[in-house]
Amino acid sequence: MQTNLFPTSSQAEIEHNYMHAKDAYARIGVDADAAIAKALQIPISLHCWQGDDVGGFEVKEGAVDSGGIMATGNFPGRASNGDELRQDLEQVMKLLPGVQRVNLHAFYAETDGKFVSRDALEPKHFSRWMEWAKQRKIGLDFNPTFFAHPKAADGFTLSHRDDGIRKFWVRHGIACRKIAAAMAKELGQPCIINHWIPDGAKDHPADRWSPRARLTQSLDEMLAEKLPGCVDAVESKLFGIGSEDYVVGSFEYYSHYALTRSVLFCLDMGHFHPTETIHDKLSALLQFHKTLLLHVSRPIRWDSDHVVIFNDDLRAVFLELARGHAFDRAVVALDFFDASINRIAAYVIGARATRKAMLYALLDPSEGLRELETTGRNAQKLARIEEMKTMPFGAVWDMLCLKAGVPAASAWIPEVEQYQTTTLAKR
Repeated sequence: MQTNLFPTSSQAEIEHNYMHAKDAYARIGVDADAAIAKALQIPISLHCWQGDDVGGFEVKEGAVDSGGIMATGNFPGRASNGDELRQDLEQVMKLLPGVQRVNLHAFYAETDGKFVSRDALEPKHFSRWMEWAKQRKIGLDFNPTFFAHPKAADGFTLSHRDDGIRKFWVRHGIACRKIAAAMAKELGQPCIINHWIPDGAKDHPADRWSPRARLTQSLDEMLAEKLPGCVDAVESKLFGIGSEDYVVGSFEYYSHYALTRSVLFCLDMGHFHPTETIHDKLSALLQFHKTLLLHVSRPIRWDSDHVVIFNDDLRAVFLELARGHAFDRAVVALDFFDASINRIAAYVIGARATRKAMLYALLDPSEGLRELETTGRNAQKLARIEEMKTMPFGAVWDMLCLKAGVPAASAWIPEVEQYQTTTLAKR
């Protein structure tokens, strides 16, 4: 007998299974309906760079350097221009429940075949993106592109010892902030602009002080003007390709910079030691930071930005937000790129896994667990946590998808396969 690995369930089946699951959660004091409603409201910002392997669409000025960005694989169908990438994102969003945004990098500018220096980029170079987002009623987020450029070839940008190069990147950052402000104005909602640089050294630097002093100077110059709707964030990293020993923008540096300059601090799940997770950092940082930007990623052995899956690390992050009533103090964006598999499927797997983790966290009996802990019933608390792993979560997830009008379970996969045949294979 042939097995169907991607079965579909009828609406009646989903509703029947959900009623039993809803009752099971109600018995431990959890309102499944409320959890679904809340999980659907939390925005997730889809990163455009999964669709084209972090290549961008700018007209090149000369030889470029990766700057520590690497997408491995050569699966057919990569988007090669803005129209193709927007088409792919539209296909992705058809399969995703909940509120979505789209996150752009500066080198996805559309300049009609003309070279435009990165420090001369303007909102008009993203007018097609803004028009598209407005039609779809979604928000845009933004990122300066401090890599893949001749002036980043030695691994330094905002902290560069050459003042001319440093000022070029400051001008790029200022230009990008004006673009973000224009996006916010056009779309009627804030635009998060995240500043990440590859700056660092492969092996023992003799001077760790001067680059950080120059980075502070550059950031202060770049962020000096207050722009309505432009919400700045700075992103730390432990190491990267070519910066294994020293990264200028470390966790300690950016967490303090963000706090003293009243900008968002970005935590990327892949930017720490291979066995280090970020969930324990949330309750510490949010004692002092008003809001955090979270880049949802999955490292394997190094900061490899694998497709996000519904694993322990992901669940732990959103459980911490739920238990601290802090979902409104976190901004969620995806950051992974895999060119070895169907890129549309990679988007859908990662985004749906992230939404699942949100729902899972919102179904947590947090108050009951806290009471058990407060009264010293720690064995009972641990037992309850273990039993949560086998609760009928899948039935609640299917109901969330049904309410959102998207395929439940794995029923989305045949649609991606069809898109591969009808669209991606012809590129």
